[in-house]
Amino acid sequence: MKRTPLVTVYITNYNYGKYIRKAIESVLTQTTKDYELIIIDDGSSDNSKSIIEEYASIKNVSIIYQQNKGLNKTNNVALKASQGKYIMRLDADDFLEATALEDMCLELENDKELGLIFPNYYLVDEDDNILSEMKRHDFENDVKIFDKPAHGACTMIRSEFLKAVGAYDENYTCQDGYELWVKFVCQFKVTNINKTLFSYRRHNTNLTNNENRILNTRLKIKEDYVNKYKLKLPRTAGVIALRPNYQLTFEKFGRVTFLDFKIDQLLKSKKLDSVVVVSSSPSVGDHIQKHYRDKVLFFGRPKELERMDVSLFETMLFLEEKKKMKNMEAYIFCSIAHRFLDTPIIDDALNTLAIFKADSLVSVRPEINKFFVHTGKGMKAILQQDNFTKLERDEIYKNCGGIILSIKKTAKAEGKLIHGSVGHIEITEKAALNVESAFEKQVCLYAIQNNGL
Repeated sequence: MKRTPLVTVYITNYNYGKYIRKAIESVLTQTTKDYELIIIDDGSSDNSKSIIEEYASIKNVSIIYQQNKGLNKTNNVALKASQGKYIMRLDADDFLEATALEDMCLELENDKELGLIFPNYYLVDEDDNILSEMKRHDFENDVKIFDKPAHGACTMIRSEFLKAVGAYDENYTCQDGYELWVKFVCQFKVTNINKTLFSYRRHNTNLTNNENRILNTRLKIKEDYVNKYKLKLPRTAGVIALRPNYQLTFEKFGRVTFLDFKIDQLLKSKKLDSVVVVSSSPSVGDHIQKHYRDKVLFFGRPKELERMDVSLFETMLFLEEKKKMKNMEAYIFCSIAHRFLDTPIIDDALNTLAIFKADSLVSVRPEINKFFVHTGKGMKAILQQDNFTKLERDEIYKNCGGIILSIKKTAKAEGKLIHGSVGHIEITEKAALNVESAFEKQVCLYAIQNNGL
């Protein structure tokens, strides 16, 4: 009788003939032999097939040829064909360290509750030159909020648990790792193994280079998850807080004013329980009364709360005193200056808060540029940015503004809006544009004119 392997490794390939031999050999030379290898070619038109066929006679290797099923369908093909207690995908342009399978299998064998484990990795170029070493957070001691996912590839999963969460959702054509992560962390234990066990190749054809596609898919994944599992969202008020004589308020940009556009985006959200505008400006109050009488609440904000040095937390406390706000559990403050931060992003903020059980949330973009401080002896990079080994905890994110979402109860306890477990949504470069910058305003205007908005 054929012995069941401890782990199934499957390599997904599409036109990576240049790299696939290295990926295959990195599996065959593992320190453990308790594995099966499934090579899945998704309709390659290069020399991949001739290379793959060289391994067809090896006893624990099987080959599947198919035509352009895409990543998530291929993941499910592999899961259905696999025999292993654990399963792991290896992309054809990446490769493993020799002890990768042994090290990760041992962790899963020693903890029956552990469902998913992922390693640190090297970042390499097209010629296998190591660019840097990437170390993830300490999930056992430091991680309290799980809104940063593991890699989709080179992550080892308990097959039984993967099937229990419904395997991979084939409605998504990218972001398999994120889709699985969202539903997995809500049900099973996950962790990082503090070892560098694979090499991740960066080159111009990486799927991960397509930022808009990735972020839009993540947004849909979270929306679908909230709907499928009927997650309860906090009763939330969408708030626009305006200082008097703010020049953008009634300025037309495209076909509508900045204020009207943002109000319309908030009103389109089916996740908000009310839309509120606060300002000491009588003209703003008159505008709301005239155009949004039964749809938008207006409260005249005391002028002392509109000073530049006064936090929006004080405005939240002001709203708390209003009878119509007593039932609100959360507030999302939205800036009218972020023209492309629209309804789907506002909804995504609420979905993200609910899924990852955060206390507050901000919109961010990863910052890849180096930052320096002047020490008196010259410029010095901060946060180990010059180091070969990069720590995830040292990655920098830029707060884009545009939205601040905060749970009322915990905000009041800590005395600030951004508090406690701070979640995040990563937004596109376009959504991060702030028209208070003259240059970014011109970029926004160009985008609007070319899209007929």
